[in-house]
Amino acid sequence: MTDRFEIAFDQALIRGEADGFGLPVVLLHAGVCDRRMWAPQVDELVSAGYHVISYDRRGHGDTESSDVPFSHAVDLEAVLDRLGLNAVVLVGCSRGGALALDFALEHPDRVVGLVLIGSSISGWESTEEPTDAVADLEGQIGYAQARENLDLVNRLEAHLWLDGPAAKEGRVEGPVRDLFLNMNAKILAHGPLTQEDRPDDTIASLDLVTAPVLLIAGDLDLPEVHEMHDEIEMAVETSFSILVEDTAHLPSLERPDLFNPVLLEFLEALSGGGEAVDDADTDA
Repeated sequence: MTDRFEIAFDQALIRGEADGFGLPVVLLHAGVCDRRMWAPQVDELVSAGYHVISYDRRGHGDTESSDVPFSHAVDLEAVLDRLGLNAVVLVGCSRGGALALDFALEHPDRVVGLVLIGSSISGWESTEEPTDAVADLEGQIGYAQARENLDLVNRLEAHLWLDGPAAKEGRVEGPVRDLFLNMNAKILAHGPLTQEDRPDDTIASLDLVTAPVLLIAGDLDLPEVHEMHDEIEMAVETSFSILVEDTAHLPSLERPDLFNPVLLEFLEALSGGGEAVDDADTDA
C-alpha cells in the first residue's frame, strides 16, 4: 500500500509517497515534471521487491515552498533522514539526474547506484553551439515568457522536451502528452525560486563518483544532453550507457516498455539478483 508523506523542512512542506520493501530506490523527477512522471515505473519496481520513494521538489507538484535560500541536495538528505533511509539507489531524470550526481559526490556512503536519464550536470557549460532546431524553440520560449504567455511556453516546452527539438510537434500524443502539459503547467504557474544554492564544481569532480552508473538517453533528445552523457561516461569508470530509440528527453515516461526492463536489470545486478547490462551504448 502506498504511503503518502509530508516533511516540513526549512520553510517547505515536501510531499511524496513510498511503497514496497527491499532496496530503497529514490526517484528524482525532471525539471519539467513532478513525481507523477514515475507512475509507469512504481508498480513494477514494487512488484520486483524494491522500496520505492518519490517526492516533488520545491517548485513542483504538491510540495509547498517559500522563496528562501535552499538546496535540493539538502532537501534530499532531509527526506532520506526522515524516512530512515541510509544506502539508496538514486534514479534521476534531467535536473533530477544532476541532483543525483551532486548528492552522490557529497554523500558517497549513502548511494549504492545511480541511474541517470537525460541527465544534466551542475556547473556544465557547453562548448557547442545549439542546433538550429534547439535555438529556434528556445527563442520562441523566451519570446512567450517575456509576454507571460504560459500556455504557449508550456506547448513549446512540450515540443522541446517531450517530442524532441528536431521532431514534429505532437509526435507524442494521448495521456503522456496530457500528463506532461499538466505537470509543467503547475511548475510554470508556481514561478521560479530565485535563491537556490547550486553546486558549480560537479563537472570537475565527476571522476570521484564511485557508485555504478547507468546512463539512459533518448536518441531524439537535445544534442547537449548526449554531450553531457559522453562527459559522464568518460569521467566515471563505473558507468555505461543505453540509447533508447525513437524517444526524447523522457524515455521512462514515453516508452516504459523499453525503459523498465533495463532499469530492473541494473537494479537486480546491484542487489545481487542479476547480471549487469553487458555492452555500453546498447540500443534499446
